[in-house]
Amino acid sequence: MPLSLGAEMWGPEAWLLLLFLASLTGRCPAGELETSDLVTVVLGQDAKLPCFYRGDPDEQVGQVAWARVDPNEGTRELALLHSKYGLHVSPAYEDRVEQPPPPRDPLDGSVLLRNAVQADEGEYECRVSTFPPPSFQARTSPLPTVPPLPSLNPGPPLEEGQGLTLAASCTAEGSPAPSVTWDTEVKGTQSSRSFKHSRSAAVTSEFHLVPSRSMNGQPLTCVVSHPGLLQDRRITHTLQVAFLAEASVRGLEDQNLWHVGREGATLKCLSEGQPPPSYNWTRLDGPLPSGVRVKGDTLGFPALTPEHSGVYVCHVSNELSSRDSQVTVEVLDPQDPGKQVDLVSASVVVVGVIAALLFCLLVVVVILMSRYHRRKAQQMTQKYEEELTLTRENSIRRLHSHHTDPRSQSEEPEGRSYSTLTTVREIETQTELLSPGSGRTEEEDDQDEGIKQAMNHFVQENGTLRAKPTGNGIYINGRGHLV
Repeated sequence: MPLSLGAEMWGPEAWLLLLFLASLTGRCPAGELETSDLVTVVLGQDAKLPCFYRGDPDEQVGQVAWARVDPNEGTRELALLHSKYGLHVSPAYEDRVEQPPPPRDPLDGSVLLRNAVQADEGEYECRVSTFPPPSFQARTSPLPTVPPLPSLNPGPPLEEGQGLTLAASCTAEGSPAPSVTWDTEVKGTQSSRSFKHSRSAAVTSEFHLVPSRSMNGQPLTCVVSHPGLLQDRRITHTLQVAFLAEASVRGLEDQNLWHVGREGATLKCLSEGQPPPSYNWTRLDGPLPSGVRVKGDTLGFPALTPEHSGVYVCHVSNELSSRDSQVTVEVLDPQDPGKQVDLVSASVVVVGVIAALLFCLLVVVVILMSRYHRRKAQQMTQKYEEELTLTRENSIRRLHSHHTDPRSQSEEPEGRSYSTLTTVREIETQTELLSPGSGRTEEEDDQDEGIKQAMNHFVQENGTLRAKPTGNGIYINGRGHLV
C-alpha cells in the first residue's frame, strides 16, 4: 500500500514500515557515509548532527532515519527524513528536530537538535537508504558542553611596601573544564586549582605580585578559553596600588626674586599618590599672613612685604600616609640697612675664610721650602768638608815626603826653593783650617802643631819657600819627626 502525506498514515504501522525499509542493508564499495564521532554541543544552543552520503553520481538518497541508542533503554526513534515525504519527528522530540536551512544538498541527511540540554548527551545513529537499494549507517555522539561564565574577584587592597600579595583571582566553571590564564605586563606569579562536579568542573586561577607605585593603573586581564565559546572571554581589572611620594616645594629657586613689592609670587607643593593626596599649608612661626591664598597645592602671595618672611610648611596626606616639606621665605628689602649689614657681614666672613685658607697654604709652602733648602745646605757642607779633608791630607803627605827623602836633601843645594807658591798657599790654608778651637780631635791637633814647628825652619821669599840656614840642615821636632 503506497504511503501518503496524510497525518493518519503516520501511525505505528507506518513507522514500522519505514524502519523496515531503512534497515535493509547492502554495502556499495563506491559509497561512503561521512559523519563525526564526537559533536560538541553548547547547552541552550542548536546542535547539528552530521550525516552526508558520498557515492556514484547516479545514486540518490531515498531516506535517512535517525535514532538514539541507549545501552539501558535500547534504540529510540528520533526522526525520519524522506526524499519525497519530508521530515517526520518522533513525538518525544517534537519541535526539537529540524532540517538545516536551505539550500540543502539532497545527499545531506543532517538534522538540527534545537536547544540542547544535558540529557541530550549520548550516542545517535544515522541510517541512509539509497536508490538503487543499498543502505549505510553510522553513529555520532553529541557531547553537550556547558559554556563557562567567568568571574574576576580583586584581592585585598594593595599598598606599596607589602610583600607578595594576591592581586586578583579568576574563576570559570563549565563542561569540559575551561582554561584560565592571565594577560598582563605586570611582573607576578600565577597558580591554578580545579574542582570537579558531576557534570562540570570549576577552575580558579590566582595572580600574586609585590606592589609598587609603577603598577598603579596597569591592566590585569583574565583570559578564559572553552569549546563552548566562539572566542576567548576576557575580563580586565585595573590595579590600584596605594602609595604616597615624598613632598617638595618649588618657587624659591631664585631667592633674589623674593623682594619687597614683587607680585604674583607662589609656592607649589609637589607630590603624588594613590589615592590622590590632599594638601594643607601652614606657617611654622605663626598664622598665614593676610592676603595669602591657598588653592590646593599652591600658596599665592600678594605684593611682597617683609611680613611675608617666615617658614612655610606643606602637609601632604592620603589614606595611606602623610608627608611634610618646609621652606624658609626671606623677603629682601633694599632699603633696610640691617639687611645690608647682614649681607656685608656675610661677605666679610666669606672673604675671611678664604684669606685664612690662603694663609695656611702659604705657611705650608714656606715650611716645605725651608726644609728643602736646609737639606740642600747640609748636603753641600758635607761635600765641601770631604773635599777639604782630602786636600789637607794630600798637602801633609807631600810635605812629609819631601823632608824625609835623603836623596832630595843631597841633590838640592842649600837655599833652593822647597815648593811653589801654590804649595805654600795650600799649607797656609791648611794651617788656618787646623787652628785650635775648630772642633778637631787631639790627634789632628798634634799633627797641626808639628806642621807649625816645621814651618819655623822655612822662610818665604818672592813667593818661594826657602829653608833657613842651620848647622846641619836637619830639624827633628819634639816628637821625633824628621823634617
